[in-house]
This record gives sequence, C-alpha cells and structure tokens, in this order.
Amino acid sequence: MKKFFPALVILSLILFGFATKDRMRQLPNDSFGTGEVLKYKVHYGPITAAEAVIDVSPTIHRVNDRPCYKATVYGKTNGSFDLFLRIRDTWQSYIDTAAIVPQRSFRNIEEGKYRKRETVDFDHYSNKAHVEKQKKSKKVEKKSYKITDNVQDIVSGFYYLRTLNYDKMQVGDKTTVQGFFDEENFNMEVEYRGREVVSTKAGDIRAIKLVPRMPKNEMFNGENSIVVYLSDDKNKIPVMIKAEMFVGSVKVNLYEYKNLKNKLMFAKN
Repeated sequence: MKKFFPALVILSLILFGFATKDRMRQLPNDSFGTGEVLKYKVHYGPITAAEAVIDVSPTIHRVNDRPCYKATVYGKTNGSFDLFLRIRDTWQSYIDTAAIVPQRSFRNIEEGKYRKRETVDFDHYSNKAHVEKQKKSKKVEKKSYKITDNVQDIVSGFYYLRTLNYDKMQVGDKTTVQGFFDEENFNMEVEYRGREVVSTKAGDIRAIKLVPRMPKNEMFNGENSIVVYLSDDKNKIPVMIKAEMFVGSVKVNLYEYKNLKNKLMFAKN
C-alpha cells in the first residue's frame, strides 16, 4: 500500500484542491442582464441639478478569469448648477455573473477642483482588495487591504440587492451587505419597509421600499436618511432614491429605461 500512497495523496490534492479552490458563491439572478440602461434626473430641492445613467455593457467581460457584467454609473451636473459645482463622475464595477460580487471597480471623480482616480482589484480567494490610486502629481499609489467574504463595492451592492427575494421578507426584516469603500470595510444594514406606489417621471410604479442604515458622517442627516425604491417586479430596478442631506433634500428619479430583462410593472398593471 505504501507505494500507492504518493499517488493517492496527489489525487486527493487535485480533487479536493479543485473542489475548494473556487470558494465563490453562486446566486440566482433573474433581475438584470447585459444591455440594460437606466436614466435618472437628480433633483436638489426644486432644482433639476444633475443627470445620471446606469448601464450594463451589451457584452460579457472577463476579469480575474471570471465572466463579469460591466456596470457603469455616469453622473453630471447641468444647467446653472453646473456653474455652481461642476460634477463629472464615473463609477464602474465588473460584477461576477455567478457570485454577484465585484472583480474590479473603477472610480474617476471630478467634483469642482477635486480629483480622484482609483482602481480596485478584488481577490475573493485570498480575501484581499488591491487598490491603485492616481494622485494629482500623477504618482500612482498601491496598497492592499483585507476584505470579508462576498464583499461588495458601491455599484455591485445595488445589483446584489436586486437579486434578493423580498416576497419572503416581513416589514422590518434586515439584510446586511458587507462592503469595501474608500479603503475601508463596512457593514451596511438594509431594512425592508414594505411596498408603496411611487410617482416617477417614467410613470407610477409599484415599488419595494428599502432603508439602508447610514453610519454617522458629514453628508447625510441621520442613519435613516436614504430611502431606496426598487420596482416591485422581477427587474427590481432602482426607480427612485430619496436622501436627506445636511445641505438639503435630494431625489433621484427614473425617467427612461430600455433593455430590461422583464416587463416593468406600473401601478395600473
């Protein structure tokens, strides 16, 4: 038996190695796919201050040898608000099609004179995030950080919320989203608040109401300062976001959409 031991060990390492190497979860996703485009107006009080577009590339990309959706959020101020504070922001996430976690994220922030350019590569096998930042001096800074299992970035976190089954939830139930942002790990607790009909520029839409608990910060007025409404159908697209900030109220309002995976359910349907 001894002469077969090395072969058995090698065979076991191969079999069990491959079985445990891919530790990434698999989540069912019937809510979104390639080619989806969502467009929003951003209102600051009575003023239409900005526009935002969230789209998923028509093609599947490969990052870290995994198939990914390429989701991009573009935001820009317009009109007179553009003269007050010019914003041109791009947030991007390569979201693993099976695990619904980011394999890579990218941010290019232009807000007034402030600039930030950052790329984060996520290694979900070793639980590390490799951050590369470009400063004003063009100098590139690289650091690595420990992350938790199935960690989300900001963009992928919204898509993850779209995969959840809210029909099985009771009002007050909470979901914890583990995230990584600005070189820090955080836990975001999201409370399910039931269903409502919301009036958007795209029409009156049946919606799922979610309230993420915000950590104490200098932007948002209280831990329940943000309310997110997802369409109450298989798509679960964000149709409205309301935020109470120290500088005033902000509302993000859906006005156009295309290439949804399922039919959008309006209140009259």
